[in-house]
Amino acid sequence: MAFRIRHEVLELTTKHAFNIARASAPPVRRTVWVRIEDGAGAEGWGEAAANAYYGESADTVLALLPLYEKALNDAIGADADVLALERAESAVELAAGRNPSARAAMSAALHDLAGKRLGVPVWRLWGLDSAVPVSSFTIGIAEPEVMVRRLEEAASYPIIKVKVGTPEDRRVLELIRKHAPDRTVRIDANTNWSVKQAVALLPLLEELGIELIEQPFKADDIEAFRLLRERSAIPVIADESCRTAADIPRLAGAVDGINIKLEKCGSLREAVRMVHIARAHHLKVMVGCMLCSTLGIAAAMQIAPLVDWTDLDGAVLLESDPFTGPSLGTDGRLSLNSEPGLGVARR
Repeated sequence: MAFRIRHEVLELTTKHAFNIARASAPPVRRTVWVRIEDGAGAEGWGEAAANAYYGESADTVLALLPLYEKALNDAIGADADVLALERAESAVELAAGRNPSARAAMSAALHDLAGKRLGVPVWRLWGLDSAVPVSSFTIGIAEPEVMVRRLEEAASYPIIKVKVGTPEDRRVLELIRKHAPDRTVRIDANTNWSVKQAVALLPLLEELGIELIEQPFKADDIEAFRLLRERSAIPVIADESCRTAADIPRLAGAVDGINIKLEKCGSLREAVRMVHIARAHHLKVMVGCMLCSTLGIAAAMQIAPLVDWTDLDGAVLLESDPFTGPSLGTDGRLSLNSEPGLGVARR
């Protein structure tokens, strides 16, 4: 009995163009649906939402899958022990280096398989309860009036994350607050601010009641984060600056929290390690996502009971979602699966 990996490329179209400060939206996102068969009739699923910023594409993911299949079978052996998850993830990483979204898909599929074998959800494998923070809904960069229309379309979501990092930031945020006076607003500059810009905007951000500031500066400019945090009453969160657990110690004292994404860190087990190391450094934790289907969101949701903030709206931003499963409701609430594994089915 041996593992076999199968795959399918998914073409995902967003309802609206989803632009961020450092990148314009492609018309279609290509992700990879990875299926690990265990030879005994069970199958685990994962999704690789590859991102060019981290050096990946759907094609690089596809190129790695044969290597991962061999590594998995060499590491686990003929008994196909689906519970040897640490050994399996290490073998996948050693097979071809970092490639985080490809590895995250493998990790999700392996955990899905283990949960299905045992008949329990993945989050319950870790002894977690089903209480999770309400998720934000993201408004991508567009003309200010267009962003307001998107805000109105998302009127039922109590928490909004606004993409910033353009010369229109001040006007956009004033308009957003005017049209959403009672909603929680978070902002994300995706590395595109300077320290001067951030400090100059602080009085306005505090006046508008912004809940948190995510990734204002370039990923490696830790001193810029430290300078802002010293001046800001608003929590400052690292996203692009924090890929894996190894990044957390250097961020301690420079930020108030980190954003974990499976597509950055490479595995569910690494994500859990990141939570614990962040807590050891007195940092708060968000779990976020790339644009992906419900399959990718379901994997990230398995660690949601451990975090302070969730930003898991990737699937609801799509025109059409190929899967059903754990989901984000129109009230921002996340519903964890009661079905085994990740609880995902093909639509």
